[in-house]
Amino acid sequence: MDLSMKWLHEFTATSVSPREYSEALTMSGSKVEGYSFEGEEISKVVVGRVDEIVKHPDSDHLVICQVYVGSETIQIVTGAQNLTVGDLVPVALDGSTLPGGIKIKKGKLRGVASCGMMCSLGELGLTLGDFPYAIEDGIFVLQENCKPGDDIKEAIGYNDTVVEFEITSNRADCLSVLGLARETAVTFGGSLTDPQPVVTEHGGNINDMLKVSVTATDLCSRYMARVVQNIRVAPSPRWMRERLRASGVRPINNIVDITNYVMLEYGQPMHAFDYRFVKDGQIEVRRARDGEAITTLDGNERKLNDRMLVIADTEKPIAVAGVMGGEYSGIMDDTTTIVFESACFDGASVRTTAKALGMRTDASSRYEKGLPPKLCKAALERACELITLLDAGDVVCGQIDEAHFDSTPKTVKFDPEWTNRFLGTDISREDMTDILSRLQFTVDGDTVTVPYFRTDIEHKADIAEEIARIYGYNNIAESCIRGSASAKVTDEQKFERTVGSTLLALGYSQIITYSFISPKLYDKVNMPEDDSGRRSVVISNPLGEDTSIMRTTALPSMLLTLATNYNNRNKSAALYEIATEYIPQGDGQLPIERKKIMLGAYGDGVDFFTVKGSVEALLKQLGVEEYDVAADADEYAYHPGRTAKLTVGDKLIGIVGEIHPSVADNFEIGTKTYTAELYVDELYAVRSADRHFSPLPKFPSVTRDIAVICDIDLPVLSLEKAIRTGAGALLESIELFDVYTGAQIPSGKKSVAYAMTLRSDSGTLNDKQSEKVMKKIIAEAQKLGAQLRS
Repeated sequence: MDLSMKWLHEFTATSVSPREYSEALTMSGSKVEGYSFEGEEISKVVVGRVDEIVKHPDSDHLVICQVYVGSETIQIVTGAQNLTVGDLVPVALDGSTLPGGIKIKKGKLRGVASCGMMCSLGELGLTLGDFPYAIEDGIFVLQENCKPGDDIKEAIGYNDTVVEFEITSNRADCLSVLGLARETAVTFGGSLTDPQPVVTEHGGNINDMLKVSVTATDLCSRYMARVVQNIRVAPSPRWMRERLRASGVRPINNIVDITNYVMLEYGQPMHAFDYRFVKDGQIEVRRARDGEAITTLDGNERKLNDRMLVIADTEKPIAVAGVMGGEYSGIMDDTTTIVFESACFDGASVRTTAKALGMRTDASSRYEKGLPPKLCKAALERACELITLLDAGDVVCGQIDEAHFDSTPKTVKFDPEWTNRFLGTDISREDMTDILSRLQFTVDGDTVTVPYFRTDIEHKADIAEEIARIYGYNNIAESCIRGSASAKVTDEQKFERTVGSTLLALGYSQIITYSFISPKLYDKVNMPEDDSGRRSVVISNPLGEDTSIMRTTALPSMLLTLATNYNNRNKSAALYEIATEYIPQGDGQLPIERKKIMLGAYGDGVDFFTVKGSVEALLKQLGVEEYDVAADADEYAYHPGRTAKLTVGDKLIGIVGEIHPSVADNFEIGTKTYTAELYVDELYAVRSADRHFSPLPKFPSVTRDIAVICDIDLPVLSLEKAIRTGAGALLESIELFDVYTGAQIPSGKKSVAYAMTLRSDSGTLNDKQSEKVMKKIIAEAQKLGAQLRS
């Protein structure tokens, strides 16, 4: 919310600096983001009077002007064709600055000295909406009450101070000048001028011209309307244009500007319908029908459904309630009669409609926060008052008021003792009552009556907050927190932290990718057309096609990140992410959110065994020990001969392998790329959470090497498990140090060699005991078809 300080001073006076004002309002609960000064980039620009115009001797399109600027007459060469002697114009003097950092210096044009520049609207940062009498492609010829030498910002009213507020969603009343004026008056202890609009009527009867019915009373608690005849469409007066510009709203014409002005002043959105396009003079506030469509003021056709509220005539919708009017509902140059609408629509309905249609307006942003029905009347009367003030038309007698709300004021219990305990203060009942009265609450005994515009007040805690913010948070004494915090890190969080710290220690960098992706990425990873993974949650209002679905696999996100690194000439990369995948359930149910640990790497020295080793190190740290590794040629995104699946029993816990060359080409990764996918829930279920202390060994170890010949397809992990079974408790460690195929090894076979450390906790192992263990190991290996290599 941008607040014009000039506009604010119409309701309450302040004499503090913008900085002091901003700090005080922030401390009293209305957070200020910053403030700015209109025209702050403009300096040394004054009003000048053109006293003489002669042709340039060496140019057909330039003229030489003598311009009086208050203290002297200067010469300026210009190519503008809209100047006459006696015109008042903005003159940028030598050494002046203009918006955009433009600096003006003396110079020569075709050999003739030019000591400044006469400015157009655009060069001052203004538009035709700000000064409709000006022209767009020429010098700004002033029609203001000013004289040569006046500062241009003062002369044209381009000197307001604008304060930007960040209004929280519960304070819809502060999305208005009047609401912020209330806060200002209370904060500084000043008086507030509460406007009382006066409507001047000019005959006729609205009931002879317009009928209104509300059938969706649950979505529209109040609908008010007035008719204005003999509309005289014209530019708004300068004071209104200035206030709209300072508030970030572009002036258009007096009728449209009145609706915007009232919305900014009161916080109540309004709309003006061209009466010609209200069929049969009847308005119905109803739910849209499935299949109905409306072309809105922005020229786009919108498809409607029966959950949306519309304003309709006897034939068609003419506006989307609380969002935007229809194409022919706007004000045109030949409009003669209008219908002013001031209504209260359900905030949730307006928000869901605006989101579904992909359009969020100033009106919808106010409605969705919840507006009070009582605000409608004051706003409608203010609009009609402005019609008379601007001589923009004649207000027809009477108004239509379809009210479907309980007008009983809201009350909350007043308990000063509870409030003091709650806040940790010692504020007297009298001081509390004074604060609430200044905020326009009414205190009667133990009951507080809430003003109609404070829709956020529901509980005595809200009353306590009002007292605290005006009393001053900085005036509340410090005190120790009562009670104790019982929050702690869950086992699942500890598990994920262990995953992160382990992978960081292994040299992987964490990434965080978007959960929404393009459906085209499924093609890039070679996902089959009939794969269930293609059935994704579709985002109803996506930012674009590239972010239109929720991913069912995190692999494309990892590959996109690796591709970005590769294409930015990073020679190597090792990345990880604890990603979320979204598995749709159908029937309106929320998707299953499945977490997966993604690893990805490429570069010199990186191969299948590098990533597999990282996975094994992670599993060891997580306490996952009894797992199997088997070749897997069925994964569509992976190389069929360089991929393995990890299982615990019959439960799949992950996949590790080289990305298929065609997939790598699809992502424009010109090197071998390796990834791993580990399922968090499955790993968490099979982890061993218990860690046992083992004392330092008392007896020496015995080292033994074993080399066996086995089938080339036999996984070395299966062989390692056989060795562990044969050695039993005496095996302290085992390490694979050689896998060999080639000369002296039969075709279809491989040689596998392990180094083992044996140790007993009860004594030193002798040769006989060691040999006995080796025989058991060989026997277990032979069960897998392996033979001791001679």
